[in-house]
This record gives sequence, structure tokens and C-alpha cells, in this order.
Amino acid sequence: MKILIVYASTEGQTRKIAQFCADHMMEQSHSVEILGAGDAKDVDLGRFDAALVAGSVHAGRYQKPLVKFAKRQAEKLNGMNAAFMSVSLAAAGDDAEDWDGLKECVARFASKTGWSPPKLFHVAGAFRFTEYDFFKSWAMRWIASQKGEDVDPHVDKEMTDWAALKSTLDNWLGT
Repeated sequence: MKILIVYASTEGQTRKIAQFCADHMMEQSHSVEILGAGDAKDVDLGRFDAALVAGSVHAGRYQKPLVKFAKRQAEKLNGMNAAFMSVSLAAAGDDAEDWDGLKECVARFASKTGWSPPKLFHVAGAFRFTEYDFFKSWAMRWIASQKGEDVDPHVDKEMTDWAALKSTLDNWLGT
């Protein structure tokens, strides 16, 4: 199967997740092309059997290049085996309010783009303190403390469940 992965990443965790997905799919004998959303403007989706679109939630929104890509390709995405991977710290927890917020983010994304992803995967992201400026680091420490999460502001902390992600991909692709 030939699979396209298009992603947008702010601090790098979604890029890392997208590369993990590509590596895992290639181990399963799939052919994979991976592109940043800004570089996927003119990609011909007709060349692919499936597409995985991945972006991270920041302040309730996904990255602009990802929204532009999905809007431009909505008709083709709607007609193929396509999945949307939403990466967020909220996906690491079980707070009902956080999950309601994630549902709203995805609904806004679908409304803005015209793409209603038939498959949706929520994947936990990471605290990327090495990528944050002073103010974002302070805000993320505050958020972590509100959720009872122990973090060291000098060390990144991954929340991504890599084994669960492999299983999700295998289920989606039927491998």
C-alpha cells in the first residue's frame, strides 16, 4: 500500500510521531511518503492508497499550513482511506472537559476545511520544555500543575504511548 503522511508540528513532537508512523508502516512493507504540510501544497493524492494527516492542538487550533492543506485537498481526502491524527497533551488524560475541548477542535477543523475525517486518532503529545520560551515554559508548568502532572522545566517529557500508536496504525491499515 502507498501511504502519504502530511503533518504540521510546532515544537517537534508531531513531526517525531509522524516519522514513527512512517517507520512503522515501512516495517509493515508499505511504501510511505512523509511531507510537512507546507511542502504538500501540490501533492497528487491520486498517487496514494491512503493518507494520514497529523497536527497538534495549540490554543484550541491546528497549524495554519495543515488547515490549508486539508481545505485544498478536502474533496480527495473525503474520497479515500484517510485518517486524521490529533496530537495534544489533553489526549494523555481522562478529563471529560479536556476531551470535550478536543472534540470541539476537531469539529472546527472539519468545518473550516470541509474534510470530515472518517478515522480520527487522538495521540498524546509531550511537554517540550527545550523548545519553549520563558513564558510558554511557565504556562506549561502551570498547566501541568493543574493536572497533577510532575514535570521538570529543564527536561522534555513525552506522553505519547508508542505501543498504542502502533496498534492504532495496524488496526487502521488492517495489518
